[in-house]
Amino acid sequence: MVADLGPFLRELVAQIRAHDMYGLWDGKPDSALLAPFVVDRERARAIPLIGDPDSQTLARVTQFYSAAALLIEKSSGILASPVLQISAEGFGRIVLICGRLVVVSKTVREVHRFGVASLSKLEADGEALVAEAMHCIEQFPDAAKAN
Repeated sequence: MVADLGPFLRELVAQIRAHDMYGLWDGKPDSALLAPFVVDRERARAIPLIGDPDSQTLARVTQFYSAAALLIEKSSGILASPVLQISAEGFGRIVLICGRLVVVSKTVREVHRFGVASLSKLEADGEALVAEAMHCIEQFPDAAKAN
């Protein structure tokens, strides 16, 4: 385990480990589990501008937004559900919903290039999603709690 992981990265690692049905990642360090999320300049240049996302990339996108949803739930006490609609070409929309309230809405494109430059950027992006959602929940608490 990486000791200096922030709350979002800890939750993301928990998501990755929770989906390891066959124990393939048992004993692997957290840094190895997070490595696919980091796309440095050299690796980004190697990814074509146009392409279709593979199943592993789609799984990383799902894990990222699921981790955000769980942190929202832990912070607010309100169930947060991620909904991802991504086409085979890598375009789509991702929303996080609490009750009847959409707390995060993102249009995505070029999902096959999903990744960030560093773990600190990954943490910051995840924390920003959670902060955005919490702001919405604070503004519209009745809608967030409605079923």
